[in-house]
Amino acid sequence: MKNRWLLFIVLTSTGFWLNPLVAQNFSPVKAERAMVVTADRLASEAGVEILKKGGNAVDAAVAVAFTLAVTYPNAGNLGGGGFMLIRTPENQIFALDYREKAPLKATRDMYLDEQGNVIPEASLIGYRASGVPGTVYGLWEAHKRFGKLRWNELLKPAIRYASKGFLLNDYQAALLNWGRIKFEKFPSSKRIFMKEEGAFEEGDKLVQKDLAAVLKRIARKGIEDFYRGKTARLIAADMQRNGGLITLEDLAQYRAVWRKPILIDYRGYRIYSMPLPSSGGILLAEILNTIEKFNVQALGLNAYRYIHLLTEIERQAYRDRAIYLGDPDFVSAPVEKLISKQYADSIKARLSLLTAGRSQPQKLTVAEESTQTTHFSIVDEQGWAVSNTYTLNGNYGSGVVIEGTGILMNNEMDDFSIKPGHPNMFGLVGSRANAIEPGKRMLSSMTPTIVLRNDSLFMVLGSPGGSKIITSVAQVLINVIDFKLNIRRAVEAPRFHHQWLPDQIFLENYGFSRDAIHNLHAAGYRTSFVEGMGLVQAILVKDNICQGWSDPRGPGMAKGF
Repeated sequence: MKNRWLLFIVLTSTGFWLNPLVAQNFSPVKAERAMVVTADRLASEAGVEILKKGGNAVDAAVAVAFTLAVTYPNAGNLGGGGFMLIRTPENQIFALDYREKAPLKATRDMYLDEQGNVIPEASLIGYRASGVPGTVYGLWEAHKRFGKLRWNELLKPAIRYASKGFLLNDYQAALLNWGRIKFEKFPSSKRIFMKEEGAFEEGDKLVQKDLAAVLKRIARKGIEDFYRGKTARLIAADMQRNGGLITLEDLAQYRAVWRKPILIDYRGYRIYSMPLPSSGGILLAEILNTIEKFNVQALGLNAYRYIHLLTEIERQAYRDRAIYLGDPDFVSAPVEKLISKQYADSIKARLSLLTAGRSQPQKLTVAEESTQTTHFSIVDEQGWAVSNTYTLNGNYGSGVVIEGTGILMNNEMDDFSIKPGHPNMFGLVGSRANAIEPGKRMLSSMTPTIVLRNDSLFMVLGSPGGSKIITSVAQVLINVIDFKLNIRRAVEAPRFHHQWLPDQIFLENYGFSRDAIHNLHAAGYRTSFVEGMGLVQAILVKDNICQGWSDPRGPGMAKGF
């Protein structure tokens, strides 16, 4: 089992993958009162624990996020950032941006050599790869506005698992062993995440005493500790010792921001998602607004004509991402135009419906898909709902653990356009709109989403997957709304992806017919097959029953009561 996991992670960087077509039971997990769906069993149980104590979905989200920082350290975090969408019982939707920011000492060309070439791995590994983390501030802000239970109560599960340890499953052990390529570069990381002798195995206990101490301080003092107190001083000092850019001033100035969510009216459903600096909501709007103009059901799920149509729509949407989008506090993007039905008409007019379209020719490479981001979805019995996606960017971020804290830092600076036309680790190309500037938030693909039908909660979903997040979420929505699949089938159905550059279709290597693939090649498409794409955590509410499903491409759990 251990060797299978290690080989799988090395080859694909995705984590556990299951061919859903072999499953015999296609029923989702059902619950009458509440549901928590995360990428980790212990985190799902922590969320349910808080709900049973009388907390609401926001309280549970705080508990889940802190627990994931302990039990799912490749993506769960204190040293990263993300986005949260909240639905109140009164049907209001709030969008919270706690994305990381470039340090004040950051410069546009900081990852280029004297000849103007990109320095390999400079934005991916080490102290200079990190943006100013926003996770702790974001969770504090969400709780301050909407939480019900006491703050310190919400950190108890995370503190328990950090101080007493937890037993690794085979997935976690294999991924930690893969992470040696990062950890071995940094003594503080090596001490926590590498064994003195040999490799991790299923059943080994991981204890994180330094992280437990930080969590206890945050439980007592909240954001004051992380952004201005002892933890802030430890972060700034370790950064200074090792050539990093984050300072006490950076941490003290950080703020999470409430923003207006993107609203999409799709076939009578009201779909809410994140605005800039996430590109998720805008591209989701472009994709859904355009495909709404076609009878999707008549094309057939994952049949050639459907793949062709959605591919050409995705091509146009990702082109707009590269050209227009960036931090709204720095860049003026034509958002209202891009998400309008009229703009979808112009996309439709540009579509190549008989043969493969063509993207701007450019020789680019694309990184393997990874589960480095993580998403969780929560619904409670009062009508609150939370859709949250947060990240370190790459698995285990920059590989750096801040000395004396146990905190893994992000490598989010790679999400900037390091050099116009140069792809990031997900193969995404950007323009000057997403260039590095001090204090700027980097563009994201995270797409936490909440769907209403007839003013009632209908779906809560999101996914990791870098550039493939948006297309994973879009296809699950189409699977439910257009193809009438239940939430389990919708999540498990095979996925495909196109992102303008590189000019090829990525397809999961199961579930697509030979005829469909043959016709794609005949139409002029280049294809590339991958083991897994995205890791959707989703809840559908039907007849007042929560139906949850954790994507079998990963090791998560849907748990309700």
